[in-house]
Amino acid sequence: MSGQPRVVVTVNPDGSVSAETQGVLGEGCLHYVAVLEELLAARTVHSAYTADRDRVPTVVAQEQHDVDRA
Repeated sequence: MSGQPRVVVTVNPDGSVSAETQGVLGEGCLHYVAVLEELLAARTVHSAYTADRDRVPTVVAQEQHDVDRA
């Protein structure tokens, strides 16, 4: 995966729609649920968190120091 957040939407043979977020860390996926409900004029019947909920973003800090050489 490229690291970009994605929503995979599937229309099932019975007409029901399912969606899964990928690459959305923490509870940010809840925002996508609300957006999909609005776009599809639908309501959520069942939802569950993916493993991404418990992942935390990796932050890389880089510091630069000036060192006086004696």
